[in-house]
Amino acid sequence: MEPLRTTDPSLINFREKFELRGKVILISGACGLIGRAFCEAAAQFGAHVVLADVKEAAPVNAAASLEEKHGTKMLGVPVDAGSRTDVNRLLQETLQAFGKVDGLVTAHQNKSHLKFEPFESVSDENWDTVVHINLKGTFLLCQVIGTHMANHGGGSIINLPSTYSVVAPNQHLYSGTSLGCPAAYSASKGGIDALSRYLASYWASKRVRVNMITPHGVWNNHEAQFEQNFARFSPMARLSYNHEVAGAMVYLLSDASSYVTGDNMLVEGGWTVW
Repeated sequence: MEPLRTTDPSLINFREKFELRGKVILISGACGLIGRAFCEAAAQFGAHVVLADVKEAAPVNAAASLEEKHGTKMLGVPVDAGSRTDVNRLLQETLQAFGKVDGLVTAHQNKSHLKFEPFESVSDENWDTVVHINLKGTFLLCQVIGTHMANHGGGSIINLPSTYSVVAPNQHLYSGTSLGCPAAYSASKGGIDALSRYLASYWASKRVRVNMITPHGVWNNHEAQFEQNFARFSPMARLSYNHEVAGAMVYLLSDASSYVTGDNMLVEGGWTVW
């Protein structure tokens, strides 16, 4: 929708700008830690949410629960983000259910199986798995879903790179813990950042806005030593919570951000200011 051409802010309903009522928002990785918060926030702001995730995460059940809670039609679709066939099917099922797509949030990721593996011993197979899901999966979702939006009046895309596509991991953060950050994860997330900036320019004339949200240190019952380490390196001296990331998503999906594209919104407690 074309913004009102005016210099009089009293003509603008700023609260309404943040609403997502009637919008169809597709979220990949919908059943994950951050994805769950994204789905709940979008639903609270009135959106029809399409929950896409792997079959094992039970997106169909999650969608049914969300629909029952909010009284708004939702859709759950089992999807392998790295499969073009699955992503094409995701679009078709979404269009069959709602007839349109207004927003795409790519919150899927893969890094867990490389958590403990040092760079020197990373296998081709493990590298390819992470890059395939994180980067190729984002490419496929943007290409298939984004192209549809570009050809049908526009929309908003939000991709999720990483703090480690902005800065390198501080290796001292993991001292005394069983945790770590694999190189493939940083590389794949850096590709998402570059792809997002490219698409922001490429689709600007088609009214498709492409932005990013970079979360960091999202608490998930971490080891006590990791929490202590993190607090020493963070200006806010704590980890974040998944619900603290969701507000950025609502803003970037909504008309409140109608003149924002190509941006990377850092929701990382000031981690990169030092």
